[in-house]
Amino acid sequence: MEIRVLAPNGAVGSGFKEASLERGLALAPHVIACDAGSTDSGPAYLGSGKAKLSREACKRDLRLLLKGRDRLDVPLIIGSCGTSGCDAGVDWMAEIANEIAQEENLHFHLALIYAEQDERYLKQRLEEGRIHPLNPAPAFDDSVIERSTIVGMMGTEPLSAALDAGANVILAGRASDSALYAVVPERLGAPRGLTWHAAKTIECGAACCVPPAADGLMAYIRDDHFEIEPLDLNARVTPLSIAAHTLYENANPFLLTEPSGTVDTEHATYTATSERSVRVSGSAFIPAETYTIKLEGSEMVGYQTAVIGGIRDPKIFLALESLLPMAQQYFATRIAELFGDTLKPSDYDIHFRTYGRGAVMGPLETDKKTVPTEVGILITITAPTQELATKIASFVSHVSAHLPVPGYDGLISTIAYPFSPPEVPRGAVYRFSVNHVLVPDTPLEMFRTEMVEI
Repeated sequence: MEIRVLAPNGAVGSGFKEASLERGLALAPHVIACDAGSTDSGPAYLGSGKAKLSREACKRDLRLLLKGRDRLDVPLIIGSCGTSGCDAGVDWMAEIANEIAQEENLHFHLALIYAEQDERYLKQRLEEGRIHPLNPAPAFDDSVIERSTIVGMMGTEPLSAALDAGANVILAGRASDSALYAVVPERLGAPRGLTWHAAKTIECGAACCVPPAADGLMAYIRDDHFEIEPLDLNARVTPLSIAAHTLYENANPFLLTEPSGTVDTEHATYTATSERSVRVSGSAFIPAETYTIKLEGSEMVGYQTAVIGGIRDPKIFLALESLLPMAQQYFATRIAELFGDTLKPSDYDIHFRTYGRGAVMGPLETDKKTVPTEVGILITITAPTQELATKIASFVSHVSAHLPVPGYDGLISTIAYPFSPPEVPRGAVYRFSVNHVLVPDTPLEMFRTEMVEI
């Protein structure tokens, strides 16, 4: 047995070499699958319903994939459409696919699988005690459900049902990345441990190559092993690069959790079969005692204006730790004077982040003694409206540029701003509001499938 799975890249719209895709098609894959989204880029895409990558970039990739699928007459499966996998993302990708079909005279049975969750359904499952928090998880109640856009992360079952219904192109909402690549091998009887481990390995395309690239891979799944080969003949994978990918997005490098079970790679072995390909064996799959669907949610928290500046003087940035709390107190008093009862302290947020002094790591920063040459400072002001955020930001940026630094007498300028005006309106901002799992009655009940003839 040999089942070939073509992963053209890590995300539709991120690009790949046409020559690599052509080589992949020549290897006669049983399925072409590709992810199109992630939570990696934060909550804005789920909250807003907008895609991260441009329409032009996604259409370029999707055109080549649809034409390649048409030549081979194999399934094309794309998941987490529109970055977040919300319903608007699926419809957006379907619109692009329909345009391409008209332009290229393509015909196919299209399945649209929607993953956004109905508010009443979630409230019912919450009342039944069938929604459980992951770590870390924010508070979750009916009000969070009402404020949030929430999707369920589907496994292979809705994808398989769509194939049973005759789909040869699937555009799915939020989905487990690995499920997109595992569904066809599972249906063809491949060992589940090897199937799911191979799927996890190729879900980011050539990201597991040395060096990583925006390009594709072929997975060959056989009776007692799978093999990974880059589509670019100048690219390579190594046992280390393949093994290391099990760490990506996972707290445990050996146990990879999926809706239907856990991939166990603890006893997997990785062997180079050439200078550019790797064979993996020994992977196992442990079926779940309870089938669960991960929930992801995002809610809008207001509108934001950002101010970016730089500080060169070490006397200034070394004093910020004591100066900023004093400044924050002054801002609170002054804002109360300006806006009175129309704006409570809980309605807005002023946040300083100093790049070069723990901005990324925060309290986890280990190097606290090094004095940098200069630091960058990012000030974000979040408020109920964009107008309010920018008004507060104009005041904050002015005061922050003239903080009273110990060791200096008289007025000084503390921050250099690269823009005039320094206030940059960012629009609506969002936060993740859900990190839970739901126990459904069946793997299909949370997802809606629509079949369309293109």
